[in-house]
Amino acid sequence: MEQLDTCIEALERILKTTDLYDKYLESLQVAAPIFRDFGGRSSFHGKIVTLKAVDDNTFLKAAFETDGCGKVLVVDAAGSLRCAMMGDVMAALGAANGWEGVVIHGCIRDSADVANVDIGVKALATIPRKTVKRHQGVPDIPVHFADVTFHPGYYLYADADGIVVSESALALP
Repeated sequence: MEQLDTCIEALERILKTTDLYDKYLESLQVAAPIFRDFGGRSSFHGKIVTLKAVDDNTFLKAAFETDGCGKVLVVDAAGSLRCAMMGDVMAALGAANGWEGVVIHGCIRDSADVANVDIGVKALATIPRKTVKRHQGVPDIPVHFADVTFHPGYYLYADADGIVVSESALALP
């Protein structure tokens, strides 16, 4: 119950990446504006958990099956537009386990349904094709895309204006 209260408190804070940038510009990485918003949350933030996986979402599902309170999953799918790394069922799984959001350097599917799930989702595009399950992926390594190196344990802040990343947690206004 205490963990759920902490997650709810985090959601109630107002997040503006522009304000964070103005206050912490010297210590932030700013992602290139290549992502679209798909999830039910317009803003989200948390400690980064990383995954490198291309056209296989086996490890993404495994991550979403764990406790995600205060965490954001960052998936380097190599910018693949061949298939969707996540759909509505996977988004609902992440939300049910408390994940704040996911940033996918690739595609999602079921976008209309994902928009109704209480999780932040940023991805490149949508496509109806699903992945092939080959059980391939590498979790918890630094990944680089959109002009940012995402390190496990760093902090990600996202809203409609974009994504900023910090080595340490930032005080929200």
